[in-house]
Amino acid sequence: MKRRFLLKLLGGAGVGALTASLPIEAEASSLDNKTSVNENDRAYWVSVLHKMAAPILGNISKQQWRKNMPMEVSPTFDSRDPGVGYLEAFGRLLAGMAPWLALPDDVTEEGKLRKKLRDQALLGIQYGVDPKSPDYFTWRGPSSQTLVDAAHLALAFLRAPKALWEPLDPITKKRVVEEFKLLRKIKPNESNWLLFAAMTETFLYSIGEECAREKIDYAVNKFDQEWYVGDGWYSDGAHFSFDHYNGYVIHCMQVESLRHNIPAGGKYKEMYERAYKRMQRYAHHLERMISPEGDYVVVGRSSTYKNAAFQPLATVALENKLPEDISKGQVRAALTTILRHIYIDKTFAPSGWLRMGVVGDKQSNLADYYTNAGSMYVASLSFLPLGLPANAEFWTCAPQPWTSQKCWNAEQFPKDYYVSY
Repeated sequence: MKRRFLLKLLGGAGVGALTASLPIEAEASSLDNKTSVNENDRAYWVSVLHKMAAPILGNISKQQWRKNMPMEVSPTFDSRDPGVGYLEAFGRLLAGMAPWLALPDDVTEEGKLRKKLRDQALLGIQYGVDPKSPDYFTWRGPSSQTLVDAAHLALAFLRAPKALWEPLDPITKKRVVEEFKLLRKIKPNESNWLLFAAMTETFLYSIGEECAREKIDYAVNKFDQEWYVGDGWYSDGAHFSFDHYNGYVIHCMQVESLRHNIPAGGKYKEMYERAYKRMQRYAHHLERMISPEGDYVVVGRSSTYKNAAFQPLATVALENKLPEDISKGQVRAALTTILRHIYIDKTFAPSGWLRMGVVGDKQSNLADYYTNAGSMYVASLSFLPLGLPANAEFWTCAPQPWTSQKCWNAEQFPKDYYVSY
């Protein structure tokens, strides 16, 4: 079944109306949300990620993205240029796809699909920094939003340098570096935005370019020393707000900024180890937030970012560093169930864009004033475990009930206590 399913993805079978509306993409078949948990879980994850990625990468690789997919924006969208949404979609998508794209080539149907998408992504990077391309990203406009999504592209490069950075030609690399350095004129807000500046500078440091180290240090010190409120939670600035930004941005960008600066010496290693433990603790909270039915609490701003909230849990699963009392089988089962709830066919617009909402086609009112269709692709960040090979235990072990299922099915489950780090 898995072979037939992926062959359909590669061959474009059964795409019907999507073929008519998307001249370049026309590949991602309707999703099967009825298959039982653990029956081809990995194939299902790949199918969702492919349906998200194919319209974007297929179009930009032929320099027809803006032409075929006009940007869609929130009903309350502010005065910024909607064109910023293309870098939003591309950078955010690659940040989640990167570990999967970094897997070695193989002759499986999944491997062929992965190589195709990686090749398209590399062309997308090339065209996205080429001023002569019709799909050149809006790098130099007045909107500071560019910093946010350059940071996600930087995160993709850091997560998969051999797949997404090293194969680029020298001119493209030079252009990326130039665009990143021009972002230094943007003064980030005193919030998670500090980490966006830290990410672009960290990437520059990782490739041997001169970096603005003061931007890195200011960001990581703020979160390490001032904005950590305890038990795995950071405040997004001076005042705590109950939302999912610890998952969307803070934990993973703090960890990656510190991880890649360890060679610079100083306190980066000590801070990285502390940040990683805090992320593991937050991942512990995330697993317990998943209801027995596979739903989660929708709270705070940017709720349309969907399952991006689970990026820290996905990260520790990818790196085989789950908390000791959480099994791989329960995490895979829980995250798969969430995917099946969110990615029904109506969550995708006829244009190919992910809709602005959590599920389906009736929640555009949830979109914030800064939200456009490109913003939605931050949801790819929960697909990080696809970076584990298909024969990894995460994918081959039996599914297990997650914590809330154990609780409400009157089964034993571990107690939970505050941590002091």
